[in-house]
Amino acid sequence: MDQHHPQGAANPPIPPTAVQVPVTVVRLDGPGQQPGARAVAVEVAVNVVYGTVPYAVMMMTPADLEDFAVGFSLTEGVIHGRADIRRTRVEHDVNGLRLIADLAPECFHRLLARRRSMSGRTSCGVCGIEDLAAVPRTAQRHAVGAAVSPAAMQRALHDLPGRQELNQETRAVHAAAWADAGGTILMIREDVGRHNALDKLIGALLTAGTDPAGGFLVVTSRCSYEMVEKAAAFGAGALVAISAPTSLGVERARHHGITLVGVARDGAATMFSGPQAPAEEAAALSQA
Repeated sequence: MDQHHPQGAANPPIPPTAVQVPVTVVRLDGPGQQPGARAVAVEVAVNVVYGTVPYAVMMMTPADLEDFAVGFSLTEGVIHGRADIRRTRVEHDVNGLRLIADLAPECFHRLLARRRSMSGRTSCGVCGIEDLAAVPRTAQRHAVGAAVSPAAMQRALHDLPGRQELNQETRAVHAAAWADAGGTILMIREDVGRHNALDKLIGALLTAGTDPAGGFLVVTSRCSYEMVEKAAAFGAGALVAISAPTSLGVERARHHGITLVGVARDGAATMFSGPQAPAEEAAALSQA
């Protein structure tokens, strides 16, 4: 059973993930209003810093920050494995938090050689770049998409809402989950940003030494290209999204050989890429 591990003892207290705010509930089907309180998701600015070098400012939920540091670093191409991050720590700033990761020397030198700055709402991997040629793309996996049974998808999708504790409280965050081949959810992470949630999950899976061939990813959002790229960076063979993918998301899934399932809800799912997709898609994949 997955647990969210707190930061180490040397780290400062992390802000809560939700706070109560006063609200007024207004009826839309007639007159009347009622004062009350509601839990809202906390969103903070987190400056990702490698050593002493600021890299990105992310707007995110202040939880599972070490997982995020690992997953974000992998999907950004800063590291190749968990051992490339020697230590992480969190520092408070008047404007948010600093998430500092100490890299292995070779990774840090490589980072300095390609340093870029980025300021964005989520770790989409695109905000802040200055040239189309710089749009990040993960190296081709040359893998065969994993077959995910309808029963496994159904089980994971059925159980997912009950595992989204922060979303149950706030109705404002995304989730990314890892399910085994039978559809049992083994790990889940939540965040106000869909990319952040996936990065957190990938970081946790990497730290746990999870075999990417042993299950599939499930996300509670649309599946645009960067979500596919993150899945590819981890090595996942299948990605199931509750909402639809974008055209580039489908293209990159075919490029990487990832099984991509979208609009997975209400007792049905649409195969966009993979062994269970239409023959036309398989032909297109073989020519990619």
